[in-house]
Amino acid sequence: MKQNMGAIDRVIRVILAIVVLVLYLTGAITGTAAIILGIIAVIFVLTSLVGFCPLYVIFNISTKKAKKKAAKKTKKKTAKKKK
Repeated sequence: MKQNMGAIDRVIRVILAIVVLVLYLTGAITGTAAIILGIIAVIFVLTSLVGFCPLYVIFNISTKKAKKKAAKKTKKKTAKKKK
């Protein structure tokens, strides 16, 4: 599994999971909504810890910044192909 989540994305997911937990503990959400949001919150925490989101693979998304060295290599390969 190659990481495809950036730091900001991971922090936002953890914050959303904490918000769901607080809403549940204060009784603002109950029943089916609490179960569904709780499952989503657990998924958010797990994907944040691992740094990999399976949905991002399906939609070909990555919020992780590319390393500078890798970006330079890609530019060189692209320039060679154009010749």
